Amino acid sequence: MSKKQELINEMLEMQKRFMDYEHQNGVDPVDYYLAPEGHPLHAYHKQYRDIAMQLVDMAHEEKGSRR
Repeated sequence: MSKKQELINEMLEMQKRFMDYEHQNGVDPVDYYLAPEGHPLHAYHKQYRDIAMQLVDMAHEEKGSRR
């Protein structure tokens, strides 16, 4: 499996876990961005964003373009 596909799969799994959590508990925007350590959403926003940016960089590299 390519690195790109691994990252996509990781994002999809993160989305699934987030939706499961949201349906069971609801999501406070503060928890989405600033959840304390130990909270299921701790660092979720940053981790998801970092993966997404890796994919953006890979796509630009594949097409020979720049952001």
